[in-house]
Amino acid sequence: MKAPAFAYLAPTTVEQALGYLHEVEGARVLAGGQSLMSMLNMRYAFPDCLIDINRIPALSYIRESGSLVEFGSMTRQRDVEFSNIVASRLPLLREAVLHVGHRQTRNRGTVGGSLCQLDPSAEIPTIATAMDARVFVASIRGTRVIAMADFPAGYMNPAIEPDEMLVSIAIEPWPQGHGHAFLEFSRRHGDFAILSTAVLLLFGHDGLLSRVSITLGGVAAAPVRMTLAENALLQTRGTPADVERAVTVCYAVDAISDTYVPAWYRQRLAGVLTERALNIALKRAGKQ
Repeated sequence: MKAPAFAYLAPTTVEQALGYLHEVEGARVLAGGQSLMSMLNMRYAFPDCLIDINRIPALSYIRESGSLVEFGSMTRQRDVEFSNIVASRLPLLREAVLHVGHRQTRNRGTVGGSLCQLDPSAEIPTIATAMDARVFVASIRGTRVIAMADFPAGYMNPAIEPDEMLVSIAIEPWPQGHGHAFLEFSRRHGDFAILSTAVLLLFGHDGLLSRVSITLGGVAAAPVRMTLAENALLQTRGTPADVERAVTVCYAVDAISDTYVPAWYRQRLAGVLTERALNIALKRAGKQ
């Protein structure tokens, strides 16, 4: 099929793009287009106008700012993959981005596009949830900050207004010496994950876990922080018995069913993958 008819605008500055979003009804922002173009061709989306932000260089960057690592919304996933800053300060993100589609996909796909598409199986929203990222959205009224936990408004629906545009994301790296792991299960390499798990662990000087993050992707309408599983590990030494308590919580996650995968299968994957990821993270933290 071919895409429905639409108007096309190609701003060269953020201010121009925000002006178009404010003035034009039924507009949709085009970033990497790896999901949107397919949706247009299959007649799943019917925007009156596409605002192509590929010609705005100010939206493409990876930089350190104080204790944060910041990404422009048009930063290509390939740039994330090969960034020295990401490799040294955000190893979990570096590990996850290798699962995003294929090299050709990452050449065009963007950080902001993945976040706004908010596919529940996508890797970048899962990592943003795991690391408590902050999302910056702008309009002609100014810029506001949204915690990643509050960013999903529903299935593939971000909590932004029609005239707002995501402009950047900020992530605070975990301290050196933390353990991390990202695992996902899909039918073929490059397919969307049936389920993924992201784990971060930090031990205190007393040898007890002082900070834990466990996030599941693909299990619900948006990535899910497994708070009960995290609490089961906090202030423990991360022994096999401690891991088993946390994994038991993941096996009981309230998972979705669809045409291809029943809920019980996602629950099974949640437990199995999280157990593997926890053991990898513990080893990287020097505890196994």
